[in-house]
Amino acid sequence: MATVFDVAKYILEKTGEITVMKLQKLCFYSKAWGLVWDEEEMFPEHFEAWAGGAVSPALYDRHRGMFKVMTSTFPYGDSRNLTGPQKETVDHVLEFYGKYTAQQLSDINHQESPWIDARNGLPPTARSNEVITTASIAEYYSGIWNSEEA
Repeated sequence: MATVFDVAKYILEKTGEITVMKLQKLCFYSKAWGLVWDEEEMFPEHFEAWAGGAVSPALYDRHRGMFKVMTSTFPYGDSRNLTGPQKETVDHVLEFYGKYTAQQLSDINHQESPWIDARNGLPPTARSNEVITTASIAEYYSGIWNSEEA
């Protein structure tokens, strides 16, 4: 199974230098849409409902203190660990979400129920390390996908 680091590496190979906040959101959306389109977890690492949106603590630990990363400054992960369908999913995520800034992605994330529900009524700027469950991610994004196809 791939890891969040493998997905991050693949994203950076495709995008070049991006902010760590944007990398976090693109990894989150890769996991979310992988659950919908591939019907499996792309990687096992979880995301938490931080004030800035969904954040993988494991990924954060690797880029802590950095503002931007690129493949050369972020040597973790191996994109060859992703399957063809997983790469296709990430490519679609990049095609749709890649045009947004990090702040726009955070704002979008703040409007979605997996992040909102995990925070359980906390104000948007309050600190939280509540896990955004895989079930809530799959349910929410499956609902979006089904409503768009209808």
